[in-house]
Amino acid sequence: MSLLMVALSVQIEIAGGLSWTRWKRLVQDVDRFGYRGLYCCDHFLPGGQGYTDSVEIITAFTYLADHSQRLEFGSLVAPVSFRDPIMLARQAMALDDLSGGRMVLGLGAGWMEREHNMFGYTLGDKATRMKRLTEALEVISQLCRSEEPVDFKGRFYQLHEAKLLPRSPRPTGPRLLIGGTGPKRTLPLTARYADAWNAGGLSPALYRTTSAQLDELVITAGRDPRSVRRTLMQQIVCYRNDAELRRQLHWLSRQAPELEGQSATAFREFLQSRSPNAIVGSPAEVIEQIHAYSDAGVEEIMIQRMDLDDLEGLQIIAEEVLGRV
Repeated sequence: MSLLMVALSVQIEIAGGLSWTRWKRLVQDVDRFGYRGLYCCDHFLPGGQGYTDSVEIITAFTYLADHSQRLEFGSLVAPVSFRDPIMLARQAMALDDLSGGRMVLGLGAGWMEREHNMFGYTLGDKATRMKRLTEALEVISQLCRSEEPVDFKGRFYQLHEAKLLPRSPRPTGPRLLIGGTGPKRTLPLTARYADAWNAGGLSPALYRTTSAQLDELVITAGRDPRSVRRTLMQQIVCYRNDAELRRQLHWLSRQAPELEGQSATAFREFLQSRSPNAIVGSPAEVIEQIHAYSDAGVEEIMIQRMDLDDLEGLQIIAEEVLGRV
């Protein structure tokens, strides 16, 4: 059994129908249940079709910072393809200041063509996205981490004796998080800029291998590998009987109507066919699987929640697992 503790946080799909009523309830319950933090992706709308509620994350985080005195929070992740990094740096520093240092600014290159086309944002090809992300990380790092005015001249962004006040309570500004596993672009950027790294859906073995690659890149960048927190975004479904499992996985019937009326085992098998590394099982089985990730170097798991109204599932994890990993 692993001797290392794994923190558990919650990650929600903000474009999955997140209204202000649901957000306020989530903030209250995630805090009350004892999770370390609450994270959101940053989108205008779902990736497929249709439209749904999707609260704006900076406003949402302002509410959280004022209504919880302990929860960490952050974007997982905010695309710099439609988030101006200069304004985002200012907002993140303000939120970090307001919350007493609990903000985690997760950044990404952007990927959803639908929302970019709909609102007139330029997504660009992969090379363009990564170049823009690289410049955005440099701009945000300089603005948040330098006490002196900074200059930057790039293809996408420019700074001229720029300085943001008030400062974050952390000397190095809000913690920066980068998600992804790409060995040519994403991991080197993580090694250079990030305070935390997040990977989604990896097996323990692949997580260990990728984390070791990151270690080498961090050392090459002149940093201590221990300075980059290792996190994982993963679905966790913990249940004590078939009724609880069926309730927690009922959202899958929206994707596969043929599941309606099927056994709890059928729901579980469908989920694992879609997400083979999802952590699913009884409390003892879930704890064993989390320990496997701990042994692979994971320090925090952001539990990906697809059903925003399934508070029972979060409570079961809190009661049966949270204090034992």
